[in-house]
Amino acid sequence: MYAIVEIAGQQFKVSKDLKVYVHRLAGNEGDAISFAKVLLLDDNGTVTLGAPAVDGASVEATVIKHLQGDKVIVFKKKRRKGYKKKNGHRQALTQIQISGITLPGAAPKKKAAAKKTEETATEE
Repeated sequence: MYAIVEIAGQQFKVSKDLKVYVHRLAGNEGDAISFAKVLLLDDNGTVTLGAPAVDGASVEATVIKHLQGDKVIVFKKKRRKGYKKKNGHRQALTQIQISGITLPGAAPKKKAAAKKTEETATEE
């Protein structure tokens, strides 16, 4: 099972227990976060395509750590003009681990089971 999800303006193909580097997210290390903008779901060959997102589907993840990416050098030059400019930066990243993918019909079933147990408890 995999999903294509939009995280911080970028699209990622994710599956359970996959570690992904994304642009810096708000949250501390060890926090659980959820992404509701799931664009495509594949459940063992059954593909669900969203328009633009699949309703009721979500991807849960855990923040592992915040870090900086490799240094990127930006060098500009105009020949025969004596113009040279060297600049660079390191992108702020967050490493997350995907803990699970929730299907559109799976979340309400869990709540319905909890309601049934409450109803049986009140009847007795």
